[in-house]
Parts: sequence; structure tokens; C-alpha cells
Amino acid sequence: QVQVVESGGGLVQAGGSLRLSCVASGSIFVINAMGWYRQAPGKQRELVAHITSGGTTNYVDSVKGRFTISRDNAKNTVYLQMTSLKPEDTAVYYCNAQVVTSFQNKFDAWGQGTQVTVSS
Repeated sequence: QVQVVESGGGLVQAGGSLRLSCVASGSIFVINAMGWYRQAPGKQRELVAHITSGGTTNYVDSVKGRFTISRDNAKNTVYLQMTSLKPEDTAVYYCNAQVVTSFQNKFDAWGQGTQVTVSS
């Protein structure tokens, strides 16, 4: 069994910063890619940032230059540093980990989400 837990969300004024963290635990052999997704009310979930096990990153255009994704493979942890936040960044942010378990099963593990609210 694998658990994914996000933290670091909250309420911030426009222009402010937040840092999200996500840690995966359980019967993990290795984690391939990790990513942050978000879902705003009435909208579909979208990929915000993605990082491979080797550290290659990509971002949705709307956050390029403002958000930075990083990971600590030894800790099975991924971070999302968010700066210059805008009201349109308001959403529930979800962590995703592409897990290979100790039994060599592969699946996508999701966290429960953390709310980010940016006030204008």
C-alpha cells in the first residue's frame, strides 16, 4: 500500500508565495515521474508541473517563470515553489506519483489535495 500526502496550501494575497510539499510512503520500490495537478471549481484537472526521476521538468505555460518543481528522491518527496501568485492560481492542488511497488506493480498514486487560495 502506498500513501501520498500533500501539505503547504493556504490563503495568500496576490503576488505572494507558497511552497507545497508531497511525500509518498509505503511499499515503494521506486518512483518514476512525479507531478502537481490542480483543479479549480467548475474546471477540469490540469497538469501544472512534472518532474522525471532524472530531474527533467516541464510546466504548463501559465505558471512558467513563477513556479518551480523539485524533488528529493531519497525522501520520496516532491515540492512546488509558487511565487508571484495570481487569483487564477486558486485551486485544489494534487500530487501524483508514478510508483513501482516492492512487488513490481506500477500505478499512479494520488494525494487528497491541498487548497490554495489567492486573494486579489
